Amino acid sequence: MSRRGSGSGRWQAAVLSLLLLPVIGVGIALWWLGRPLELAAPTVEVSIEAGTTPRQIADAWVRAGVNTSPRLLYEWFRWSGEARRIRAGSYAVLPGATPRTLLSKMVEGDEQLETVRLIEGRSWREFRAELARAPRLKPTTAAMSDAELMTAIGAPGINPEGRFFPDTYAYSVGVSDLLVLKRAYTKMQQELAAAWAARAPGGVLKTPDQALTLASIVEKETGREADRALVAGVFSNRLRVGMPLQTDPSVIYGLGARFDGNLRRVHLETDGPYNTYTRPGLPPTPIAMPGRASLLAAVKPAPTQALYFVARGDGSSQFSSTLADHNRAVNQYQRGRP
Repeated sequence: MSRRGSGSGRWQAAVLSLLLLPVIGVGIALWWLGRPLELAAPTVEVSIEAGTTPRQIADAWVRAGVNTSPRLLYEWFRWSGEARRIRAGSYAVLPGATPRTLLSKMVEGDEQLETVRLIEGRSWREFRAELARAPRLKPTTAAMSDAELMTAIGAPGINPEGRFFPDTYAYSVGVSDLLVLKRAYTKMQQELAAAWAARAPGGVLKTPDQALTLASIVEKETGREADRALVAGVFSNRLRVGMPLQTDPSVIYGLGARFDGNLRRVHLETDGPYNTYTRPGLPPTPIAMPGRASLLAAVKPAPTQALYFVARGDGSSQFSSTLADHNRAVNQYQRGRP
């Protein structure tokens, strides 16, 4: 009788434990969701691009310094039903942040979200100045040289010109400018790789870096979408036959702060690494930040016999295959002669 009672008691205890497991699990979950996360640094920052999966986001937070299980974070994102509402942006969490507030920050886009815009055709120097003016962005890189900055974003030894994709970047108040720069650098790598993979067969360009440099020239030479591939076609033709590119924006870039807005003959005749009148081939680096359209134009230039073009004055260009035709176009559109 006592043995039967003992067995019955153990059975009842087991059943009770099974019934209580969901309650205990919910209790532990609620405790964890409201408990401050342990951080590896006073501020932990993460960038999220459009299309990043909830699992990748959870992994990114853990890699950045949130000391918890990435599986737990992912399950929380998924279980909450809010995972699909996480917004792209740069985010920072401080001590006291919980799994609840972390997710809320990303879903709400952070109530104090700011943006900085990198515009197509701007130079690296201009973009650094834009970053310095960005509202409530921590100026981590302000005192860094270009070389130090590129090392900090994981690209040591690379010239920064042209390496950052022009776009509008959202970020949480107080994140470092280094985080925004990492996003822009990674985005350009992705866009350049995609353009290079789509390049036309038999092109004159041999490497993605050459494509980036040519795209930067195309970006500076025209703002008219319909002309981009034709401009790229002219420069591709010149590269193919060994003819100097003779592009003014490259010369202006080489002058740097010395350029006063007036490009003179002496500038075109003075040799330098960016003087494409005195030196054949592409300049040593890009001269600006090209957008997607210019990247694609550089690798898929329009088939044309043209070797020359001149601005018409309305944003478009006149293309010519002979020097005589080009001179007539220059007289008509630049000098006002018939």
